[in-house]
Amino acid sequence: MKSKLRLYYKLFLIVILFINGLIIATGVFPTLGLLYSAGNAKTKRDALKTRWLQWFSAIVNLHIIKDGELPEQGAILVSNHISWLDIIVIGQYLPACFVAKSDISSWPVIGYLARQAGTIFIRRGDKQHIRITAEKMVWLLKQSSNIIAFPEGTTTKGDEVLQFHASLFQPALLTRSAIQPVALQYQGAAKEHAPFVGDDDFVPHLIKMLTLDKIEVRLSFLPIINNSGKNRHAVSLETRDMIWEKISEGLQADNSDQQRLKLSQG
Repeated sequence: MKSKLRLYYKLFLIVILFINGLIIATGVFPTLGLLYSAGNAKTKRDALKTRWLQWFSAIVNLHIIKDGELPEQGAILVSNHISWLDIIVIGQYLPACFVAKSDISSWPVIGYLARQAGTIFIRRGDKQHIRITAEKMVWLLKQSSNIIAFPEGTTTKGDEVLQFHASLFQPALLTRSAIQPVALQYQGAAKEHAPFVGDDDFVPHLIKMLTLDKIEVRLSFLPIINNSGKNRHAVSLETRDMIWEKISEGLQADNSDQQRLKLSQG
């Protein structure tokens, strides 16, 4: 009974959060554009977006172990992709625009909020749309905006890193922007339940996340890539290798802990 009450309370807070997001997106954002210069309006919108994600993080009870240094403004951060939670985990630490698959734009409420927050939607396999996406990324980087992308193009269970789509790195090379790898590793009960893969639907998965006492995740901001004289394919491979190396360390540590636990129980 107590667990059900806690779930209902969290669902109530989520509903309030989404209503708050709609008010911000439809009312506050346009008003800021009228009252302030473009630069000041952007700064205030970024602060609101970051704060909204922090509220979301608090409701789902994210416990984040963060290591590494955040980039300067005007960088592209590339991460392995496990869940829609990844956006909340990374986005609450710095203002940024996300590159997301076009399917998300059709999600009820979430799709609208993502569009209003400046998310760039990409249709995989559509070369013309990918080119348009790259042009948008170039423009944002020239405006000293951060971009967060998931070059795998899909989610995994967190125990592998798929090959990266190299085209997402070209805008950073054209603008000579910093490229920073980011490694995500869900831990504890969240390691099994956080992955959002296959035919999962958002609402049932959200409810499943709300039933967890806490969602543990390690967030590692890895060293910025030296991309001087390199093409997008070389940078793509180097970035993926760095992320996989970091995740492999976590997997090995988990296996060692499990073996010690078995020995102690035996």
